[in-house]
Amino acid sequence: MLHYTIVFLVIALIAALFGFGGIAAGAVGIAKLLFFVFIAMAVASFIVGLVRR
Repeated sequence: MLHYTIVFLVIALIAALFGFGGIAAGAVGIAKLLFFVFIAMAVASFIVGLVRR
């Protein structure tokens, strides 16, 4: 999941470099969404790991 976030961030940076503003904004939006989903899943996994002990 974090890998896809980094991929979309790189795509956004390259698109912004070449002046494709709409594509860059879309890729940044996807990267943000995936990052927050990754963080939520990591926190949930940490909590479940603590509860199982």
